[in-house]
Amino acid sequence: MCPREIAVSVADATDTLTAAGIADARVDAELLLAHMLGVGRGELQAAALRGDTLDEASDTRFRDLVARRASREPLQHITGTAPFRHLELRVGPGVFVPRPETETLVQIALDALLAAASPSPIAVDLGTGSGAIALALATEAPHSRVFAAENAVDAFVWAKENFADVGAENATLAFIDLARAFPDLDGTASVVVSNPPYVPDAAVPRDPEVRWFDPPTALYGGADGLDIVRQVSATALRLAHPGGIVAIEHGESQGAEIRELLSADGWRAPATHTDLTRRDRVTTALHP
Repeated sequence: MCPREIAVSVADATDTLTAAGIADARVDAELLLAHMLGVGRGELQAAALRGDTLDEASDTRFRDLVARRASREPLQHITGTAPFRHLELRVGPGVFVPRPETETLVQIALDALLAAASPSPIAVDLGTGSGAIALALATEAPHSRVFAAENAVDAFVWAKENFADVGAENATLAFIDLARAFPDLDGTASVVVSNPPYVPDAAVPRDPEVRWFDPPTALYGGADGLDIVRQVSATALRLAHPGGIVAIEHGESQGAEIRELLSADGWRAPATHTDLTRRDRVTTALHP
């Protein structure tokens, strides 16, 4: 087999991924090949414009990666990393892949941390998963102290690797159930943040990447999807100081019910926040 031009290989891969229902097929094709070659996407695009080629072995490897993505295996599982704000996090089977919409949750929590009167405000991330939220807060608010709780073994392993890689000295990770998380911090947190499981048990996630590859413990939250949200509210009431906030990500149709739930628990001024696509995805409230 003769060497194939990179541009041709990418075009063929784009066609394959498009046929498999991948929305951003060309982007994924370029990212897969860039990952395989150990270059950035921009470098790959430049190589394609120059007419650079792939040898037979490399083209075969690329086809194998494309076949995995066409089976709807998440791109991030194939590359082993996921970008999140300014971070590049390790991810794979057993941990929820961080999504761009969660960056809205981080920004809300970050703004609250930066506005806190304390010279070293405390944030707690309940159910940290890969560690994305906690590590973003710790690195973007280096004067803060950030504590992250996770009780799923597989997710905790990924979080531990990410905490080690990022090396934020102001971030602490603990393997503990969120109901019992950090009793020594009771009444001290300026921010309690969570992206909990919120899919109702009977619901079927639309995207195959979510349905087949994200861990069920990171998706399903009981009959109405709010079992873990209720626990987050209770734990956050214990952890936050008066005037501190809780910030919770949720499904776009759950905001009103969560605001009612928080009000019933005694939280003040529950408010909704939309993500970049203007969907109701985050609720905040103030500690009484």
